[in-house]
Order: sequence, then structure tokens, then C-alpha cells
Amino acid sequence: MARYTGPKSKIARKFKEPIFGPDKALEKKNYPPGQHGQTKKRAKQSEYAIQLMEKQKAKYTYGILERQFAKIFAKAARSHGITGEVLLQLIEARIDNVVYRMGIAPSRRAARQLVSHSHITVNGVVVNVSSFTLKAGDVVSVREKSQSLETIVNCITGTVNKYPWLDFDKSTMSGKFINRPERSQIPENIKEQLIVELYSK
Repeated sequence: MARYTGPKSKIARKFKEPIFGPDKALEKKNYPPGQHGQTKKRAKQSEYAIQLMEKQKAKYTYGILERQFAKIFAKAARSHGITGEVLLQLIEARIDNVVYRMGIAPSRRAARQLVSHSHITVNGVVVNVSSFTLKAGDVVSVREKSQSLETIVNCITGTVNKYPWLDFDKSTMSGKFINRPERSQIPENIKEQLIVELYSK
């Protein structure tokens, strides 16, 4: 499975946001990476550069590579509704993201690993493809054989159900994907309209 495996702090510093979660390196060095990151005067970014940065930020945040991201955008563009919002809704509906949002895994990267190792079921059927898109009403559960895994147990213990489009029950280690979230319910700091403008060129 293709995925980004490079330094996370460097990427977070590039965007000046903790896109991979709390980051001590970003807190200490809140300026771009590189030898001249602190002193170099950056030239004014072009409109294209700003749009490209926003797309890259979205890709790194959700852990999606270019070809897959382009496919999701194409699907969003064909759908009814505001393209940028539909794009984020489709990404939020991915099984790896939902497993992370439910608190079964501490990060999206860890959630992808749980999915690919067949620890997660959807409506009682094992799903091992992290790009699987959920539909309203789908039930996501930890496979019975995997419910004693220390990683999962530790994560679920501290879980607080804070997303209104998800309903998770700690005792059964299963939850329901109620519906796709509204844009206001998605906490990620992404300017999706810039991504739409980029693809529209």
C-alpha cells in the first residue's frame, strides 16, 4: 500500500500547522524547515502556489496520494452540491478516517494499518481496503478476534464521542456512520475552494 513515510515534523513546519497531531518540533520551531527557514525572506506566493499548497495540506492531513486524491475530486465534481464540500465529505467517509474519528486508532496512519490487517468490519464483513467509502447507516466494528488488542483497548478507553455524524459504543466496540458530515462539522483547517480552483485550471 503506497503511503507517505517521510518526516512528519518537517511537513508540519512547512504548513505551520500540526497536521499530524501534536508536534513538539513545530512548537519549538514555528518556521519553515531548511537551513534558511528562520531568516530567508520568502517571495510573495503566486495564486497557483497557494492553491497547490492547500491541496498538498489536504493530502498530507488525510494521508492520500495524488492519484487517489484526483479520483476523489473527479467523483466530487460529478456529484450534486458544492464540489469542495462534497470532496471533504467523501474523504471523511473513508473507512480509515472513520476508524480514526471513532477513536479506535490514535492516528489515520494507525487506522489504515488496522484496516489493512483485517481488524475492522463493516456490517459484519471484514474490510481491508482503507479507501472503502461508507454509506449512511453502515456499522463499523472491531473484529471480535481483535477486540483484546492492547492498542485498540488503550485508544477506546480514552475516547469521547465528539462527532455528531458518528455514533460509537465502547462496550461493543462498534459504531454507526450516521451520515456524511456538514462542512461546519469537519474540524480540519482546509480551504477546499482553493483546491477546486486548482483543479479547474
